[in-house]
Amino acid sequence: MRLGIAGVGRIGAFHATTLHRLTGVDELVVADADAGRARKVAEALGVRWVPDADALFGAGLGGLAIATPTESHAALISRAAEAGLPVFCEKPVATSIDETIDVLRRVEKLAARVQIGFQRRFDAGYAAVREAVGSGSIGWVHTLRGITADAAPPPAAYIATSGGIFKDCSVHDFDAIRWVTGREIVEVYAAGSNRGEDFFSAAGDVDTAAATLRLDDDALALVTATRYNGAGYDVRLEAQGSAGSVAAGLDDRLPLRSAEPGVAWPSGPSYPGFFERFHDAYERELATFVEFAAGRVENPCTVQDALEAVYVAEACEISRREHRPVRTAEVRR
Repeated sequence: MRLGIAGVGRIGAFHATTLHRLTGVDELVVADADAGRARKVAEALGVRWVPDADALFGAGLGGLAIATPTESHAALISRAAEAGLPVFCEKPVATSIDETIDVLRRVEKLAARVQIGFQRRFDAGYAAVREAVGSGSIGWVHTLRGITADAAPPPAAYIATSGGIFKDCSVHDFDAIRWVTGREIVEVYAAGSNRGEDFFSAAGDVDTAAATLRLDDDALALVTATRYNGAGYDVRLEAQGSAGSVAAGLDDRLPLRSAEPGVAWPSGPSYPGFFERFHDAYERELATFVEFAAGRVENPCTVQDALEAVYVAEACEISRREHRPVRTAEVRR
C-alpha cells in the first residue's frame, strides 16, 4: 500500500518514521507546508516527497495520515474522504464543535473511513484497565482518576491556538474514560488556575485545571492537568471498583516519589515527554491504521468518538469560566 503523510513536524516526522517501517506499507510519500522540511525528512528515510497537498493527493495514495496544524485538519479530512481515501488524523478533528459536526456529517454521507488519533487507546496499561473494567474483575466502578501533566509548558504561540487545556490535554483523559468504561459523561464541574507564565491568561487559558465528571451510571471521575510538572511527564488512569482497583501508568519511570521512609520505587528516570511515554502506543496506533486502511479491522476511534470527547472538554471550559456545574447536554448539537 502507498501511504501519504501530510505534515512532518514533530509528531509527523515520528509518524513518518513509524509508517516507513511498518509491514503493509510498500511506499511512503511525505508533504509539508515547508517543502524544505518535507525534503529533509524524506531524504533521511529514503522515501519520496512532494511539495504540497495537491501533489500529495495526486500521488496515487491508498491512504493518508494527517499530522498538520489543527486548523487544516477539517479540510484535509474532507478532501481525503471525497477522494475515497482511508484517513488517519491526529486529534482534534477541527477547531470547533460546529466544524467537527460538519466533518462528521460529510464522513457519514460518504461512508468514509476516518480514524482519529487518541493513542491512549493503544497503550498496554490503558487496555488492561479497560479489560479489568469490562470483565467485572474489579466489581462495579465508583471512581476514576485521570492525570495529564506536562513536564514543561509548550511555547506561547502553541497555547494561543491550542483551544485551551481541556481540549488540548484533558480531552485525552475524557476519551480514555469513555473508552475504558463504555459509559458517557453527563455532567462536569471544572476549575483552573494560573501561577506560571502570563501567556496562558493572555490566551484566555489556564496552566493547571481540575474537573469532576459524573458518568451516566453515576460513577465519578476526577481529571487533572498541568503544564508545570517539573518532575517529568506524568500520565495515568486509575479505576477503583467495589472489588478491586487497577491503574495505568504506574511503572518505574513514573515521575512521582514516595515520602514514606524506605520506599525507593519508582527509581527509574522520569519520562521527559509524550514521545517516550507513548512510543509503543503510537506504533500500535499506526499499525492498526494500516490494517484499517486495508479493510481488515474495524475503526478503533471514530470522528463521533472525537466529537464526544470535545463535548466534554467544551462543557469543562464553560464550567471553568462560569463557576458552575454544566451538563454535557448543554453543548450538544
